[in-house]
Amino acid sequence: MVLEVITPESKIFTGEVTAVSLPGIDGIFQILNNHAPIISALKKGSIKVDLKEDFEIDEKTSALIDTNANAKIISIKIKGGVIEMLNNKIIVLAE
Repeated sequence: MVLEVITPESKIFTGEVTAVSLPGIDGIFQILNNHAPIISALKKGSIKVDLKEDFEIDEKTSALIDTNANAKIISIKIKGGVIEMLNNKIIVLAE
Protein backbone atom coordinates (compact mmCIF):
# COMPACT_ATOMS: atom_id res chain seq x y z
CA MET A 1 0.00 0.00 0.00
CA VAL A 2 1.06 3.61 -0.45
CA LEU A 3 1.51 6.19 2.31
CA GLU A 4 1.62 9.97 1.81
CA VAL A 5 2.31 12.33 4.73
CA ILE A 6 1.59 15.95 3.88
CA THR A 7 1.93 19.13 5.97
CA PRO A 8 0.87 22.67 4.98
CA GLU A 9 4.52 23.39 4.17
CA SER A 10 5.51 20.29 2.17
CA LYS A 11 5.14 16.60 1.40
CA ILE A 12 7.07 14.81 4.17
CA PHE A 13 6.96 11.23 2.88
CA THR A 14 5.62 9.14 0.01
CA GLY A 15 6.35 5.44 -0.34
CA GLU A 16 5.32 1.79 -0.26
CA VAL A 17 4.60 0.47 3.23
CA THR A 18 3.46 -2.77 4.85
CA ALA A 19 1.99 -1.31 8.08
CA VAL A 20 1.38 2.08 9.71
CA SER A 21 0.71 2.81 13.40
CA LEU A 22 -0.97 6.14 14.09
CA PRO A 23 -1.73 8.21 17.23
CA GLY A 24 -5.52 8.44 17.04
CA ILE A 25 -7.42 10.67 19.43
CA ASP A 26 -8.77 7.55 21.18
CA GLY A 27 -5.44 5.71 21.17
CA ILE A 28 -2.87 4.20 18.84
CA PHE A 29 -4.21 2.14 15.94
CA GLN A 30 -2.59 0.23 13.08
CA ILE A 31 -3.45 -0.03 9.40
CA LEU A 32 -2.40 -3.04 7.34
CA ASN A 33 -2.78 -3.89 3.65
CA ASN A 34 -6.42 -4.12 2.44
CA HIS A 35 -7.75 -2.35 5.54
CA ALA A 36 -11.35 -1.15 5.35
CA PRO A 37 -11.81 2.50 4.37
CA ILE A 38 -11.32 4.81 7.36
CA ILE A 39 -11.11 8.49 8.23
CA SER A 40 -9.81 9.46 11.67
CA ALA A 41 -8.47 12.44 13.61
CA LEU A 42 -4.92 12.24 14.93
CA LYS A 43 -3.32 13.75 18.03
CA LYS A 44 0.27 14.74 18.77
CA GLY A 45 2.66 11.80 18.57
CA SER A 46 4.61 9.67 16.14
CA ILE A 47 3.54 7.73 13.09
CA LYS A 48 5.43 4.41 12.99
CA VAL A 49 5.94 3.23 9.42
CA ASP A 50 7.01 -0.29 8.37
CA LEU A 51 8.50 0.14 4.90
CA LYS A 52 8.62 -2.33 2.02
CA GLU A 53 12.22 -1.33 1.22
CA ASP A 54 15.09 0.21 3.20
CA PHE A 55 14.84 3.96 3.84
CA GLU A 56 17.76 6.08 2.73
CA ILE A 57 18.31 9.52 4.26
CA ASP A 58 19.43 12.30 1.91
CA GLU A 59 19.51 16.11 1.91
CA LYS A 60 15.77 16.26 1.05
CA THR A 61 14.71 14.11 4.04
CA SER A 62 12.51 16.02 6.47
CA ALA A 63 13.76 16.66 9.99
CA LEU A 64 10.45 15.18 11.21
CA ILE A 65 11.53 11.69 10.09
CA ASP A 66 13.53 9.53 12.54
CA THR A 67 15.17 6.22 11.70
CA ASN A 68 16.43 3.52 14.01
CA ALA A 69 18.84 0.61 13.53
CA ASN A 70 16.33 -1.10 11.24
CA ALA A 71 16.27 0.78 7.90
CA LYS A 72 12.77 -0.57 7.16
CA ILE A 73 11.16 1.25 10.11
CA ILE A 74 10.81 5.04 10.41
CA SER A 75 8.81 7.33 12.65
CA ILE A 76 7.36 10.70 11.70
CA LYS A 77 6.59 13.27 14.41
CA ILE A 78 3.26 15.07 14.08
CA LYS A 79 1.33 17.63 16.15
CA GLY A 80 -2.05 16.30 14.99
CA GLY A 81 -4.00 15.87 11.80
CA VAL A 82 -6.35 13.64 9.84
CA ILE A 83 -5.85 10.27 8.12
CA GLU A 84 -7.79 8.72 5.24
CA MET A 85 -7.37 5.12 4.06
CA LEU A 86 -9.05 4.19 0.78
CA ASN A 87 -8.14 1.55 -1.83
CA ASN A 88 -4.77 0.77 -0.20
CA LYS A 89 -3.71 4.42 -0.21
CA ILE A 90 -3.18 6.22 3.10
CA ILE A 91 -3.11 10.00 3.13
CA VAL A 92 -2.10 11.80 6.32
CA LEU A 93 -2.72 15.53 6.49
CA ALA A 94 -0.54 16.51 9.43
CA GLU A 95 0.57 19.56 11.37
